[in-house]
Amino acid sequence: MALSFTVSAIIPASKETIYNAWLDSKQHAAMTTTADATAGAKVGDSFMAHDGYITGKNVELAPNSKIVQSWRSTEFSPDEADSLIEVTFEDKENGTLVTLTHSNLPPHGTQYESGWKAYYFEPMKAYFGE
Repeated sequence: MALSFTVSAIIPASKETIYNAWLDSKQHAAMTTTADATAGAKVGDSFMAHDGYITGKNVELAPNSKIVQSWRSTEFSPDEADSLIEVTFEDKENGTLVTLTHSNLPPHGTQYESGWKAYYFEPMKAYFGE
């Protein structure tokens, strides 16, 4: 049975700033404190993050409000289907509420929930809070 979960955090930046950073290679690497990332801002563009640990493609883009991407890590076996992330951005008084729903994960994917918090939300708070 495929796993899914939702995590969220308030990031101290505008939704436009976060959306654009997510889809920009240099800014994505900087906001997640990883050495290497590639990204694109069009549906169908491939991305890579955390030095190749994560790969996928843009499936749906709604400027400044939603990003949907296919997603897999190097821990997926070749016969496992890509999972899916949907990231939404909502204005809040002290920044943007970023909500990420990760679905269609293989049974061994439980660790990704804490990974989004540790390797995305916490570094993003520090990056945009500077």
